[in-house]
Amino acid sequence: MKAVEANADGLIGPTHSYAGLSPGNLASSLSKGEASNPRAAVLQGLDKMKTLADLGLPQFVLPPHERPNIPFLRSLGFTGSDAHVLERAWKDAPSFAAAACSASPMWAANAATVTPSADAADGRVHFTPANLITNLHRSLEHQQTKRALDALFPDTSRFAVHDALPSVAHLADEGAANHVRLCAEHGAAGVNLLVWGREAFEPWDGLYPARQTREASQAIARRHEASGVVLAQQSKAAIAGGTFHNDVVCVGALETLFFHDLVFEDTGGTQDAIRRAADGLFEPIFVEVSSADLPLGDAISSYLFNSMLIQIPGEDRLTLICPTETRDNSRSHAVAQDLAASNGPIGRVQYVDVRQSMRNGGGPACLRLRVVLNEAELAATNPAMRLTGALHARLSDWAGRWYRDALRPTDLADPELLSESRGALDELTTILKLGTDFYPFQRV
Repeated sequence: MKAVEANADGLIGPTHSYAGLSPGNLASSLSKGEASNPRAAVLQGLDKMKTLADLGLPQFVLPPHERPNIPFLRSLGFTGSDAHVLERAWKDAPSFAAAACSASPMWAANAATVTPSADAADGRVHFTPANLITNLHRSLEHQQTKRALDALFPDTSRFAVHDALPSVAHLADEGAANHVRLCAEHGAAGVNLLVWGREAFEPWDGLYPARQTREASQAIARRHEASGVVLAQQSKAAIAGGTFHNDVVCVGALETLFFHDLVFEDTGGTQDAIRRAADGLFEPIFVEVSSADLPLGDAISSYLFNSMLIQIPGEDRLTLICPTETRDNSRSHAVAQDLAASNGPIGRVQYVDVRQSMRNGGGPACLRLRVVLNEAELAATNPAMRLTGALHARLSDWAGRWYRDALRPTDLADPELLSESRGALDELTTILKLGTDFYPFQRV
């Protein structure tokens, strides 16, 4: 059945800040304590979404989560008015308060793992929200993420939105940032590459955490009854070098897997496993970039691989949507230009400005969740959450009225920011037709 790969991007929230909450994410650590610009961030994200929509791809908006997360702070014993809870938390438990204010749900690549209907035994599109237990601030996301996915994909005859896996270290799950789907065409059966960093009962003594367990990937594959599954171990050297997710050094689309040579523990074995899984379906194309051409440090700082590899309707070759940082790095820019000049599967490179996200460690690919949908499934999505020119203009106006143009981590304790954030989200639920009880503060 004819299908297309749609994108659902996280709309950046009003508390976007550089708090440096994510060990192993080098960009996040380097920007810690600096002033962010939430207004510029959300507008950059919206413009990136519009770029994809203008290219002819279905583009959806996932709403920000309520931040500061007052219910979380109340669960820790803080009482009184919401403003008082926030004040006491910053005074008595500042690390927990910082986690409660994080705008990290913007990175929708971690929202869930998705199995398209062509690969699922029951013919539905399956979603499992990521439990994200490796980092406290991200572990607070999955319940609200499920509400957002339920709102976007409401037809249970076509979509199955599961709960997250149990929130235990043995089943640590980081979502689609560790998943690549390869296929001959989006509506055909494909190969689902699930990349893991450690085994559930393996002692881990690395400098940075390995965020995905093999057992979590296996559980999701079983739950979704997914076909064409290939499990591959992430390179320990890459993790030690700051590759906190597989999508920092690997991206794929259709038959093509584009990756750095340090991506897997066993690159040759992974390629052989993909070929076996694809036998009779398609011939995989492997595009490998060597460390000699692009050292791992440059791959991470430029986010060449945290780009979006897409098929523009009507074009035979793929397009790589890169951050401007890729262009600004001479080595990654040379690799990108060589790709476009070759006769290979990637025929064009296009740049987008997502600098606010990049300084927090998330490139174009981090901001989006890919969802393969056939025509009937696309028609069953929530139309109010699909980006059009009119919605882009309305959300840009909304952000301009509600978002600050400068925010330091210390500003997160400001009770006025709590009020501003809730005002923004309350209006957003009307714009996206999410109902009057979408957020916790609306249900009190």
